[in-house]
Amino acid sequence: MTTRAVPALPGPRPLPALLAAAHGGPALAVTVVAGLLALRGGLPPLDAVLVTAAVFTGQLTVGWGNDLLDLRRDRAVGRSDKPLAVGSLPAGRAAGALAVAALACLVLSVLAGWRTALLNCTLATGAGHAYNLGLKATAWSWAPYACAFGTLPSVVTLAGPGQGWAPPWMTGAGAALGVGAHLLNTLPDLADDERTGVRGLPHRIGERRSRVLAAALLPAASLLTVLGPAGNPPAWAWAALALVIVLAVLTLSAHGRTPFRAAVTIALVDVALLVAAGR
Repeated sequence: MTTRAVPALPGPRPLPALLAAAHGGPALAVTVVAGLLALRGGLPPLDAVLVTAAVFTGQLTVGWGNDLLDLRRDRAVGRSDKPLAVGSLPAGRAAGALAVAALACLVLSVLAGWRTALLNCTLATGAGHAYNLGLKATAWSWAPYACAFGTLPSVVTLAGPGQGWAPPWMTGAGAALGVGAHLLNTLPDLADDERTGVRGLPHRIGERRSRVLAAALLPAASLLTVLGPAGNPPAWAWAALALVIVLAVLTLSAHGRTPFRAAVTIALVDVALLVAAGR
């Protein structure tokens, strides 16, 4: 694989470029889920802010680490949406931002509680870096997603004094959601990844099987969030589960972009169910 020199191009201002290189959308989405879980779980306001900020800064390090490590690959396939690849963001600036965010993540996690710090820095944020550092190109590419999403509820519930682990059903739902998200997130880049030697689980099983597996895992996460909590599920939860079943059928039987959109919608419903059930 060869790379061509890429001259610095005019692009977004420093802050927007940094956010783009950090995969700001996914980072913000995970942070919002963590914040809503903290509020739903009844954490004291300060602890809720600390653990949410710890998750956010950790996600920033994963995003910047990903784009820094993939810089040669992104240039090789002409990724014009990557500020580092097109030269509108210097690599040194992204590396500096990563170092600052890593320190902030560590401090904020410790302030939220030592158990939260240990879990967030190793199995949650750490799993993202393990993916970036090589697991993404193996048949185990799904494992960091299962680990990060599965432990996220406990990162939140362990924050503050006297808090405990998230219930097993919540951990299982998070893990299933994470692996489903990995499959969906990888599909648009299958061809580019193959060209640069990245062959994770979705690449090995192919697009069709990846969609089928995602269509199984995402409803499984829905089922866990509906049936996992104690007591009888409310009517709205059953309605959401019925919607998920319909969307799963579309994921398997429809054509064009409909299966992908249906699977993404299931993932959004899963997030809503997880947050609504979290306590």
